[in-house]
Amino acid sequence: MGQEQTAQEIEKMSYEEALTALEEIVRQMEAGKVKLDEAIDFYERGMLLRRHCETKLSAARLKIDQITASLNGQAV
Repeated sequence: MGQEQTAQEIEKMSYEEALTALEEIVRQMEAGKVKLDEAIDFYERGMLLRRHCETKLSAARLKIDQITASLNGQAV
């Protein structure tokens, strides 16, 4: 699977799905039974998943800030 296709697949994931996929990659790599080429692919996918999770969390944080903002624009 190409990196662009992988990125598109990850973009469609919810935060929870991406986090679960990232945790699975970590488990497999920590087990130490992954070949070098596979480890590189896992690392690359893991970085995309991490970035996706961070983006989702930032968006959620922004929404919460907007919801809790008072009438004068100051966060409560």
